[in-house]
Amino acid sequence: MNDAHNHSGFEDEFEHEPVPAEHRHSTWSVAAVWFGFPMIITNAVFGGIIAYNLGFWPAIAAIAVGNAILLAYVGTLSFIAGNTGQSFALQSERTFGKVGYRLVSGFLATIVVGWYAFQAGLTGTTIHESYGWNVTATITFVAVLYTAVTYVGIRALSIVGMIAAPLYIALGIVALFMIAPSHPLSDVLQYHGQGAASIMTFGGAVTLVVATFADSGTMTADFTRWAKDGKSAVYASMTAFPFANMIAQIFGIIVVCTGAAGNAQSAGGDFMPTLTQRGGILSIIALIFVFVNLGSVCTHCLYNGAIGWSRIVGAKMRTVTIVLGLIGGVVAAAGVWSYFLSWLNLLGILVPPIGAVIVVDQLVFGKGTSSGADYRGAAFLSWAIGAVAAVVVHLHFLAFSEAVAGMIVAGASYFALAGTSAGWRRYNIPHL
Repeated sequence: MNDAHNHSGFEDEFEHEPVPAEHRHSTWSVAAVWFGFPMIITNAVFGGIIAYNLGFWPAIAAIAVGNAILLAYVGTLSFIAGNTGQSFALQSERTFGKVGYRLVSGFLATIVVGWYAFQAGLTGTTIHESYGWNVTATITFVAVLYTAVTYVGIRALSIVGMIAAPLYIALGIVALFMIAPSHPLSDVLQYHGQGAASIMTFGGAVTLVVATFADSGTMTADFTRWAKDGKSAVYASMTAFPFANMIAQIFGIIVVCTGAAGNAQSAGGDFMPTLTQRGGILSIIALIFVFVNLGSVCTHCLYNGAIGWSRIVGAKMRTVTIVLGLIGGVVAAAGVWSYFLSWLNLLGILVPPIGAVIVVDQLVFGKGTSSGADYRGAAFLSWAIGAVAAVVVHLHFLAFSEAVAGMIVAGASYFALAGTSAGWRRYNIPHL
């Protein structure tokens, strides 16, 4: 067993083994990690885009359904993590095989570093548009800053969350008060969106909500393995889904539904311009808000990526953090945010089936299907079947959510395949 602190003086991150019971954190500390994560301006953008297309009440319904799905999905994976103390890489190793997990964990860890790069680029762009700072220099600065915070480890993420969440709520309320005189809040309930002209369906809106946290939600074990037990891990994840996530999105919905959004079709409910246009002390506070708010996303995503890749390459999390932070910073400076919608589509289709397979394997079957194999064919095949089902729904059944379809089909496929394999194994018949 590792010591609580490694040679660098920081707390051990337990990259390669379950977090021992004596090193688990309080429910509040773990909750702070998750609660602060969704409290980001990006969620206001998405909430506003959904409202722009669907209208107020359908948008509220879509984010409610999406968050209910995230609660069930992330909560279940967190329950497993709290009971085992295992990171996502260790979880996937058990389900996808001693070698096969590298494909799964590496895939998600790479995508989440892409999110880190996007948010770092968004930080630079937002500050440039609001304050005129040089984009490249700002991105370089924030990449170094966010990498340094992530280097400290899970406790730093808790502190960032404790700051980011209340700051978001406070400035969101300030923005609404500033909007109210010229855009009455009473108009919100009557906003009907684009109606028949909308390019977004209700199912597509639900997928957008789920896809936003599909990657880090699937990798929730990296955060919730620090909880005292499975129940505490679920409580911690509940602070994010539905509470923090919905609060963040509702601010964006209100901004759009009052007619105060500058470009609702693409910028959604971004209320940053409202905060920066007045100047003075509020403008300074808004600047701090950008660093903390988008920094919350960057540090969480970089932590996910570092934990995943450290397990794959057999290195320390902090060493990998520096490498990935550098790579992500370079990608951010290259303008990665222009590929944002492609990332979301990829997440919504390919990622949720992975978590569904893990849930069925480790919660429904428990240890019953684990064989110690290098590759678990049933797990990979179920993932593929779920992804194909999600693609079919995406292309031909637009009224439904491809993310939900992928989860259900992947989980059901694994239940059938692994259950049959367990029976075959008793008779020494070759199986997946």
